[in-house]
Amino acid sequence: MTKIKTIGILTSGGDAPGMNAAIRAVTRSGICNGFNIKGIYRGYDGLIKGEVKPFTTEDVSGIITRGGTILKTARSKEFATLEGMQKAFETCKKEEIDALVVIGGNGSLKGARDFGMEFDFPVIGLPGTIDNDLYGTDTTIGYDTTMNTIMECADRIRDTANSHERIFFIEVMGRDAGFLAQNCAIACGAEAAIVPEEVTDVDQLAEFMGRGIRKSKKSCIVIVSESPKCGALYYADRVKHEFPGFDVRVSILGHLQRGGSPSARDRIVASCMGVGAIQAIKQGQRNVMIGYSKNEIVYVPFSECIRTDKRFDKRLITVLNELSI
Repeated sequence: MTKIKTIGILTSGGDAPGMNAAIRAVTRSGICNGFNIKGIYRGYDGLIKGEVKPFTTEDVSGIITRGGTILKTARSKEFATLEGMQKAFETCKKEEIDALVVIGGNGSLKGARDFGMEFDFPVIGLPGTIDNDLYGTDTTIGYDTTMNTIMECADRIRDTANSHERIFFIEVMGRDAGFLAQNCAIACGAEAAIVPEEVTDVDQLAEFMGRGIRKSKKSCIVIVSESPKCGALYYADRVKHEFPGFDVRVSILGHLQRGGSPSARDRIVASCMGVGAIQAIKQGQRNVMIGYSKNEIVYVPFSECIRTDKRFDKRLITVLNELSI
């Protein structure tokens, strides 16, 4: 393997609080270990177009407190093609970039895997996604901050739900995973969570209403994972028709879940992962994601973290059900 001298770093896909902390950590740890660092703007699109800038420690000064990503981010259709990846590889050669650190979610890491395999190029991934749906890591960059944001919103909505004796369906993000919805439901004392992991023959809404909620409570909160077919609006409409005695409202939190200053945990996790990425490159690792398991940095092959579904702890459903009586 050619000796690595310069490392490029980019953020891709949806932004997540803590990405800047990861950028800072990769940059400073890389420089500390003798590497040149180059920031790549606007994700894979920026790599294709050559939007590259040499980074110094000053470039990442003061960014650990900021949400979003100073490198900007984008989803690139062109990079999904061989022609697009070839252009990205030409940029790497032109800029003398010998390895990449990619911060992003499932789609971003899939792109990193494909690029690394196609051109035999060292790529290290950091799990930057609020959904916490990547296998091999206990938490992802941005997940803790987003949980706290949702909890604060739900607490405020609880006040008006109680005042007007209403049922509120609060829709949260999560892609195809219910980690945000289930854990936030417990944290904010919600009466129920409707998550994709429980979409079976069981009617989650009927179960929730059947637990005696109509007899014991006149107001309640239900956290719902986003879904194009069965989101919060769908369940609210069902209650209006099947249980007309209730006053029902919907709150879709949307993109406010992504913003805000990252929590202490996200800053620490992102910082440790960023340092872990540089250590992985020093060790000759490639095509791995840096995970965080049992408070330790672990290396997870892209093939595992992308293809393997992260286990959903269904014991949390029991916890919520027992606490919401």
